[in-house]
Amino acid sequence: MSDESNPAAPKGYEISDDPGRIDVGRVHHWLSTDAYWALGRAREKQESAIRGSLNFGAYEVASGEQVAYARVVTDRATFAWLCDVYVDPSARGNGLGTALVAAVREHLRSYGLRRVLLATHDAHGVYAKLGFEPLAKPDQWMALMFD
Repeated sequence: MSDESNPAAPKGYEISDDPGRIDVGRVHHWLSTDAYWALGRAREKQESAIRGSLNFGAYEVASGEQVAYARVVTDRATFAWLCDVYVDPSARGNGLGTALVAAVREHLRSYGLRRVLLATHDAHGVYAKLGFEPLAKPDQWMALMFD
């Protein structure tokens, strides 16, 4: 589909949920050095997170090089958490991040989930275009932090 609620990948890019295509070293570098939520994350921690999650990548068609990543933690029945969404700076500004999240959303839709959560510091507009909304009753949610 090509409407804004489910945009196709921009020309020259493709989106895949094939875990074998994930460039683990590149993803770790992006997140551990440039993503405010994962700065300093150990490579072993990232590898473990990848193994325990659904993983999505966006790739340049011509080179096959990975240029974006998203990860989902889910039971595939009732709940999912979208996290580690990252687009390489060289590929930003052309709708690739929106297309990646739309592809993730459509993949998750097939599970019949009740809820998909995410947290963002600065990309509310990107996610709102795809149907994400602030929590209706944030006072009902709690977090256990081990840090």
